[in-house]
Amino acid sequence: MTIFNTPERQKIYRDIIKKLRLIDDAFFNSCFDGDIACMELLLQIIFGNPQLRVKEVLTQRSVPNLFGRGVRFDAIATDGERIFDVEVQRDDEGADPRRARYNSCMMDARELDKGKDFRELPETYVIFITEHDVWKGNRPLYHVQKSFAETGVAFDDGAHIIYVNAAYQDDTPLGRLMHDFFCEDPDDMHYSVLANRARFFKENERGASTMCKLIEDLVKSDLEHILKAKVAEAEVRGEARGEARGEARGEARGKAHGEESAFLSSIRNLMKNAG
Repeated sequence: MTIFNTPERQKIYRDIIKKLRLIDDAFFNSCFDGDIACMELLLQIIFGNPQLRVKEVLTQRSVPNLFGRGVRFDAIATDGERIFDVEVQRDDEGADPRRARYNSCMMDARELDKGKDFRELPETYVIFITEHDVWKGNRPLYHVQKSFAETGVAFDDGAHIIYVNAAYQDDTPLGRLMHDFFCEDPDDMHYSVLANRARFFKENERGASTMCKLIEDLVKSDLEHILKAKVAEAEVRGEARGEARGEARGEARGKAHGEESAFLSSIRNLMKNAG
């Protein structure tokens, strides 16, 4: 569609990029994709282990399900033995316990090949970084651990769930990390590893162009859901005006108006989702 290939559209995208933060999943995915240093810092702080080393990071990886709903992970990382699924959630409903359960199950399905013994399943961690204190306990971290109800002894199946309360921003390594997740300006960040990565996508021409393309794809995807109805509605109005005024250009104007209206609606949706 030609409506995207204009300087005005690029300016809109650049303005959106300036407002994006790591708590916004599109920006988080871009900054952490393949970046071992960023993920290593994040996991070292969450686990309180400066020796933790990450070997691989992948973002937006999908796992299909022949019998039901698939899943797309924000970021998958491994230290060679354990698998970490890191999800950023601005919507409290997105951090539902059953979603964590489903992600955990799909991680297992992703890791265990046919014929392998169940004991070969790796230790897994589903980590939700939530914008708000979902569990209302005023804690920076919430660890979910299965146990036997009768004895309280841990049921060690190797699956773990951790909620990180991003609203808890005290003067600790984790609190400073969560502060950085809400910074629009990289200069306001505590951790240079994150600041440099954010600066690349906000200020570097190559990085900003990558983000512009991502935003354009997001807008186009959203646009397809509303464009046909908007264009059809505008074409009808345009044809009516054209007939009333005797203008042959009524239909074309109506279509152009519909595209413009749909584009603006899509931008509003994107900006709402990005805060």
